[in-house]
Amino acid sequence: MNNMTGDKRIKIKNCILKLIRLKSAGTPAELASRFGISERSIKRMIHELKQEGHRIVFWHAGNTYIIDPDCDHYVKIAL
Repeated sequence: MNNMTGDKRIKIKNCILKLIRLKSAGTPAELASRFGISERSIKRMIHELKQEGHRIVFWHAGNTYIIDPDCDHYVKIAL
């Protein structure tokens, strides 16, 4: 069972999203270590962020999560 409060979960998700935008999130294992939670919890939170509409992908060359650059390109064209 997960003992994390809803507020703590929201704060961690917001921090993860900020790190992703800065291209400094790292791997799920690194994020888990940084926040003191399981790798599975990190993967769940990233999945939730994706469901909320964030176009998150794992950039293997940089070994980190990023916002999908192709998606940003299409958004800029549409605007």
